[in-house]
Amino acid sequence: MAGQRALIIGGSVGGLFAANMLRSIGLDAQVYERNAEELTGRGAGISTHPQLHAVTRRLGIPFDDAMGIRVNSVLFLDHHGSAYDRRDTVRLMSSWGRVHASLRERMPPGSYHLGKSLTHIEQSAGSVTAIFSDGARASGDLLIGADGGRSTVRELFLPGKQPEYAGYVAWRAMLDERDVPGDIHAQLFANYTYCLPPGELFLAYPVPGRNNETEPGRRAYNIVWYRPTTPERLADFCTDATGKSHGTSIPPPLLRPDVIAWSKAQARALVAPQVAEIFERDPRPFFQAIFDFISPQIVFGRVALLGDAAFLARPHPGAGTTKCAMDAETLADAIAGHGLDRGLAEYQRLQGAFGSGIVRQGQRDGSYLTDQLKPREQRRNKDLSWAVDDLMQDHEGRSAQVQRIFEESRRGSIQRP
Repeated sequence: MAGQRALIIGGSVGGLFAANMLRSIGLDAQVYERNAEELTGRGAGISTHPQLHAVTRRLGIPFDDAMGIRVNSVLFLDHHGSAYDRRDTVRLMSSWGRVHASLRERMPPGSYHLGKSLTHIEQSAGSVTAIFSDGARASGDLLIGADGGRSTVRELFLPGKQPEYAGYVAWRAMLDERDVPGDIHAQLFANYTYCLPPGELFLAYPVPGRNNETEPGRRAYNIVWYRPTTPERLADFCTDATGKSHGTSIPPPLLRPDVIAWSKAQARALVAPQVAEIFERDPRPFFQAIFDFISPQIVFGRVALLGDAAFLARPHPGAGTTKCAMDAETLADAIAGHGLDRGLAEYQRLQGAFGSGIVRQGQRDGSYLTDQLKPREQRRNKDLSWAVDDLMQDHEGRSAQVQRIFEESRRGSIQRP
């Protein structure tokens, strides 16, 4: 692989996993990020799985207590704040920022380029060239589109194919540990906490702090609140104070004050007062609309899609970051074992199936929320609340679920679209 160059479009965790894995097999990996500033302090909490830990260890990054926060119990709170169930668990909760920082610091000087917004791609039998909005060009042997759910690379090769809105959003909030009131901290901070408003799902858990700290007193508490939301209401949420529409995603700083105030009033009305207090204390909670996307193809000559650019899965399997790592590992191993052309074909075969399986699992896990906007008689699950036993079965089985989908993809038993 010596002497070959990979162009990585997208400097988030997917792009950095790809760059580090390809560097490990001898390629010169260059990362091009559209933002002009470093991606620090972005993202919130993530679940981790043994498959993710294995990839980071392979890159020389031990996934130990410096990478996250261990929780050993799951707490269920009712609307009044009383705990009606508690279960044992073993989880290591991390954050996007912590994983990103550990990968970013391994990149050599001059290999991570900011302010590079891709506009075109040219390729021949022997090379591929990225063309950026500032007129700069970069050429290499391979180009990886790791530029997220709204991938420019994907749009260039699959024009018109867009993610499909799942019918609900995830409201997110995060509060520094030092700002969590003492009585609430004592009750909640060490736990993974659920609240189950009718037709909704609210979860909260500790994560590394905003500067990736894992020391007590410097951590943070993270909230994810899934809420059915009609397309019309989503469009309203994505309209800023000037009346400008931002489609289905609005930058958090542009979220209208009245929408933020509404979200906090909803928290106070619907979930346990302890977690509502944490949500309200965040000065700027925000939301992400939930989408599905299965790419019919992820390799186009010398161009390959990776992570959310290839398959956009709902967050419920807790495997977004893990899938990025597994995509990068599979790509690097395929190229190392088969050479570039055959390796890309092998990557298409293996990760095309794996990505499809993860998306479909997310659809199954989130079907309860999607169904809330349907007439009651059309819902697959007619109940208005989640069953604790079902939630715990999913909670405890995520890593095994990822492994099952991975093994099925290798056996060829996952049907592609």
